[in-house]
Amino acid sequence: MLDIQRIRDNPESIKKASENKKSPVDIDIIISLDNRRRDTIKEGERLKSLRNTRSQDIAALKKEKKDATQVIADMKEVSDRIRKLDGQQKEVEDILHEHLIRVPNVAHGSTPHGESEKNNVVIAAWEKPAAFDFKPKDHIELGTALDIIDFPRGAKISGAGFPVLKGDGALLERALINFFLETHTRRHGYREIFPPFLVNRASLFGTGQLPKSEEQMYFIGEDDLFCIPTAEVPVTNLHRDEILDQAQLPIKYCAYSACFRREAGSYGKDTKGYLRVHQFNKVELVKMVQPETSYDELELLRVDAEYILKALGLHYRVVSLCDADLSFAAAKCYDLEAWAPGEGNYLEVSSCSNFEDFQARRMNIRYRPANGDKPRFVHTLNGSGLATARILVALLETYQTAKGAVRVPEVLRPWMQGLTKIGPR
Repeated sequence: MLDIQRIRDNPESIKKASENKKSPVDIDIIISLDNRRRDTIKEGERLKSLRNTRSQDIAALKKEKKDATQVIADMKEVSDRIRKLDGQQKEVEDILHEHLIRVPNVAHGSTPHGESEKNNVVIAAWEKPAAFDFKPKDHIELGTALDIIDFPRGAKISGAGFPVLKGDGALLERALINFFLETHTRRHGYREIFPPFLVNRASLFGTGQLPKSEEQMYFIGEDDLFCIPTAEVPVTNLHRDEILDQAQLPIKYCAYSACFRREAGSYGKDTKGYLRVHQFNKVELVKMVQPETSYDELELLRVDAEYILKALGLHYRVVSLCDADLSFAAAKCYDLEAWAPGEGNYLEVSSCSNFEDFQARRMNIRYRPANGDKPRFVHTLNGSGLATARILVALLETYQTAKGAVRVPEVLRPWMQGLTKIGPR
């Protein structure tokens, strides 16, 4: 959520920034409602001051045994007017709040401007794509032949988009999760969290998924709970409505979770096989930092996520998203895209984002500066470190052999029960 003062001071630039994000909002209505709210508060405070003064007059009149009937009648009218203004103020504030929560975050000045994802900018790449002296298979062919991914049985028990991992495929998935967590906790200094996979509306509002993206989530109506789309939601909400000490910052958390996304409206978009599924596993990285350091922390977050890709030996590139492709809550975002030879395409495997104070304002997460100044909102960041589904695709397709086996990257072998390759059963 944006600071209303920021909107008040920069209405045209906020309006333009919202249009650039393809989320236009009526800033004029917000300014008008804010003016009404302020006028109502001002009039209410004037009348309350008058009531206090006249109350003293009434007491004085009674003390002097003089008639205070008319003054008391006048003050009853004032009190009635104050109650009416208080009701109007709440009504205006409720309407204003509904408009404010639909204003997207403003893209950072370093974010490229564009009209669509076609205007995203590749800023770095690591290694060259794997070379083959045979035609590489895609992950569906490999997974089926090796009997490690079962799409038909997953569809039978849950529906399309819920594949089953079997045998060495399940082992490989678990190895990835363990490797991600061990790396981020032991090497990168994150504290591990194991969060709930169901959250309430307040949590999803805090991180910006509600009200905008409710149709993308699985909802349990009887309990008014949602299956999490990412561990970002429960982990960032850990400190909702808290004031932290500056000495606690930066806070660095990592968390494994299953993630659930309906992917409504994504028909025909990268839906093949494991590329876009409704349930997948991910290790999420979350940071809460001082505003002055948040963009340095974003670069460090990206380095931590990139480390995993380098350790796995995957060719990848780093993409800076343009404003039109940014999420509702992000001010800046890097996508890490791994190369999948069988697909002949790059797959997004991580998004590293800085939300500045946008989420913190919605969640009321502040910190107390060491110099004793009044509490300030933290800046929040998160990134995938990493999501396993598309990493699994990139691994199977990158490490396949001419005989149809898949070599196991060395860094995963400690969790693979001695396997150096996955072969046909």
